[in-house]
Amino acid sequence: MRNGVTGQHLVYSLLLAFVSMEAANAAERPLTREEAIALALEKNEGILIERESLASAESAVTGAKGAYDPFLELQGGWLRARPPVNSAFSGAPEDEAAPVTEGVDAFAGVTQLLPTGGEVSVRAAAGRGTTDSVFTLLSPAYATQVGGALRQPLLRNFSVDAARLGLRVTAADHERAVASLRREITDTVSEVETAYWRLIAARRAVTVREEAVRLAEEQLAETNLRIEGGAVPETEIAQPRAELERRRGDLFSSRELASRAQNTLKLLILSDADALWEDQLVPTDEPQVVSLTVDVAASVEHALASRPELGAAEAELERRRAETAFASDGVLPQLDAVVSYDRLGLAGSRNPASEPLPGLPSEIPSGLEGGLGRSFGTLGDGDFYDARAAIVFTIPIGNRTARANAAIARSIERQADAELASVRKAIRAEVLDAAAALETAMQRIDAARAAREAAEVQLSTEQERYAVGLSTNFLVLTRQNDLSLARLDEIAAHTDYQQARTEMARATGTLLDERGIQVNGSNNTNPQGD
Repeated sequence: MRNGVTGQHLVYSLLLAFVSMEAANAAERPLTREEAIALALEKNEGILIERESLASAESAVTGAKGAYDPFLELQGGWLRARPPVNSAFSGAPEDEAAPVTEGVDAFAGVTQLLPTGGEVSVRAAAGRGTTDSVFTLLSPAYATQVGGALRQPLLRNFSVDAARLGLRVTAADHERAVASLRREITDTVSEVETAYWRLIAARRAVTVREEAVRLAEEQLAETNLRIEGGAVPETEIAQPRAELERRRGDLFSSRELASRAQNTLKLLILSDADALWEDQLVPTDEPQVVSLTVDVAASVEHALASRPELGAAEAELERRRAETAFASDGVLPQLDAVVSYDRLGLAGSRNPASEPLPGLPSEIPSGLEGGLGRSFGTLGDGDFYDARAAIVFTIPIGNRTARANAAIARSIERQADAELASVRKAIRAEVLDAAAALETAMQRIDAARAAREAAEVQLSTEQERYAVGLSTNFLVLTRQNDLSLARLDEIAAHTDYQQARTEMARATGTLLDERGIQVNGSNNTNPQGD
């Protein structure tokens, strides 16, 4: 039995030596909390994804504004036609069934959507035509036109239309993307700090377990000396040896937990190809305990004014309000005012194919003889024009689809409003929980320190009693275990306190400001340190 225990002791020793060698071979990388946060802001995939979402939202806003970009239309064409004419007055040359018309024309127009939902357009056209019809006075003839038109909705599309809906929706989506990025950064910073303090705690727990193993080894050596001196029987060695192996097992577990804590931090701050994956991260910051007085009411108000979750929920509600307004507008009938005015021009030369007809004018009217330039000149004269003003009224009978869409939009808006109220309640609860946790954590630190100091005194007293034969291995080992647990509790209390401070800052929406982190846009997150 004793040989078996000795073999097990050798195996544990070899494992400890192997783990220690592996840790020693890995390069150590000192790391401050600020450096860890900066690495996360640069490389964390969650933040990168939200940045891309914000960039997409910014492009969508630009695209929505493009609805007010003017449209330029250009046309040019050539025509040659000889349609059949079923009339004695076809105007065709002798022995021909129909006259031939040939021409070229050009058109240019600009259309612009107005912020009032209306549409304005300006246009210009010019053409040259020839014909062999005997009834046509001018050939070639030059026709010109300049003018404009306005169509303004007076009911449907007056207060909101598809373009203005797009602007409001994309603006709301942009605000939501900004809030989502800010929330992701806040959560990431919170997670990094939590992982950082947990790594410190895990490394300190390893130190405590190593000290416990050292104490067990000393107790085992002391027991061996007493056995060799005949002060105690050989069976007395069993308890310190078993305790030593148990503590070695705890040490292995602690080292595994420290490795996992390190990997958790690496996962938050490193990219896939980062060389630091092979290094040992060595946190250099020391947990600081600062006595804080929390004004819960002020903290709740600040949280309700600055938490990014509220910004996202409010942006969603604004989007739904815009959709409700657009859907409700669709129930209205269409009533549009239409106004247009064009000036027309004409000039040309006498048609050589035309023949004077009794009772009909055969001379070119004064001022119309000439080419394209003269045709444009007649535009300035203003003798020829086309003016129009009209009201266009369209009413869908029943309009069930629009009414159903409006009802659906109102229902979705009410859901978004309820979701906003739910977020506000959740934030209140988070602040209250964070304040309670912070207060408890501060109180635990003093209690844990006092417990650790008492455990140190108890162990020292028990060791003195053991040295003079007034105590046993069981009592000494028990006091050692009590001290290890007290030290671990003190480490946990400090870790919980640091996490509680981080959680309080996150819950109240002050974490980024306290860390000097500015979120300026999709490609600019500026850490400035504490």
